[in-house]
Amino acid sequence: MSVRLFDTLTRKQRDFVPLRAGAVSMYVCGATVQGLPHIGHVRSSLNYDVLRRWMTRRGYDVTLVRNVTDIDDKILRKASEAGRPWWEWAATHERAFSAAYDALGCLPASLEPRATGHVTQMVTYIERLIEGGHAYAAGGDVYFAVRTFPGYGQLSGQKVDDVAQGEGESATKRDPLDFTLWKGAKPGEPAWPTPWGEGRPGWHLECSAMATTYLGPQFDLHGGGLDLVFPHHENERAQSQAAGDPFANYWLHNAWVTMGGEKMSKSLGNTLSIDALLQRVRGVELRYYLVGPHYRSAIEYSDAALSEAVAAYRRIESFVNRVTERIGAPEIADEVPAEFAAVLDDDLGTPGGLAVVHTTVRDGNAALDKGDRKTALAAAEAVRAMTAVLGVDPLDPRWRSGGTDTAAVGALSSLVEEMLERRQAARKAKDFTEADAVRDRLLAAGISVEDGADGPTWSLKDD
Repeated sequence: MSVRLFDTLTRKQRDFVPLRAGAVSMYVCGATVQGLPHIGHVRSSLNYDVLRRWMTRRGYDVTLVRNVTDIDDKILRKASEAGRPWWEWAATHERAFSAAYDALGCLPASLEPRATGHVTQMVTYIERLIEGGHAYAAGGDVYFAVRTFPGYGQLSGQKVDDVAQGEGESATKRDPLDFTLWKGAKPGEPAWPTPWGEGRPGWHLECSAMATTYLGPQFDLHGGGLDLVFPHHENERAQSQAAGDPFANYWLHNAWVTMGGEKMSKSLGNTLSIDALLQRVRGVELRYYLVGPHYRSAIEYSDAALSEAVAAYRRIESFVNRVTERIGAPEIADEVPAEFAAVLDDDLGTPGGLAVVHTTVRDGNAALDKGDRKTALAAAEAVRAMTAVLGVDPLDPRWRSGGTDTAAVGALSSLVEEMLERRQAARKAKDFTEADAVRDRLLAAGISVEDGADGPTWSLKDD
């Protein structure tokens, strides 16, 4: 069975057929480093990290380019408000994003180019567009002439006459529909020399230049958040194809993280920073929460939903730890279960994938309780293979030895699981006095226990 992905341009699932046999070329719009990352920012990178892992598992050699937008109106404004150099502001927040990606287990991108390092390629792109009659210079700015590209609006479903670029009014534009490729220099702003005068790049131009520089004029996949479909990706596609580059063969878009039904954004003031959340849960648990829902489904953030995800992940972790303690550390299976492969092939169906994981955990726990070591070990190996695709393998060294907090939680988990096994044995023997005593000791230590169909789960009590 081939991998099938939902293509935004055609609005349907398509079998994935790579441009080059055995290889996948992927460009993902990365961070605009204007501020600290929140979970809405990193969800996109995590979704495409899972896609990359699955494609690799399927035998492809994956090249993933994820850009850094380090020159932008918002960066300049926020740096100015803070009284700091724009380049220092951008570099500081770029490091914060890198730390967030690492804390949540994102594999390093094959390449992570910065916009400011590709001005030469952008100038060349503009020259090609002007020569082809798709762009024009006016008053130090350069604009893309939207009506010269017949396919404009196909990606986003916009009607050309209804388009609003969100750039404000400009006396130098020939048509309000046109969008900016190059911005003429303003006092106090960074500027680069060009044939049209000094200035800086427009946002949309940056990605076309960087994607084609490293992946060529045509590549397999272009990914990003749903909020980028228009105008950013619509404009990327238009200017790239107008310049003669076929550009992306598939367009993928992940949905938002919302709070109160609204997209999480700094402008709304409803953000949750990665650093703040990592004070409450481990990186692997936050990752599990963010990759569990389907990438095209919105995540409505709530503390309760995060707690449920933490408890669910700990059931997986508890099983793998039990097998490790009783039988020995399981290896990662050579193959994932067929049911897991089928749902991941079906537009990266992570919810169905996790359902297979938890079914395997239940079966493995039952086998372990019966003393069927062979079945339990095989189940644990399958669980490791599946969770590795999702980036949440409990025995991954990243999560086992990723720092004092992670190591402490691992040690605590081992001790608590041993006490819960004693409690379960007491309950089975109808020694409810002993069972209640174990629960009370855990409660006194700040650990709450909940009994469910899959057995008991534990969590640290909130203060």
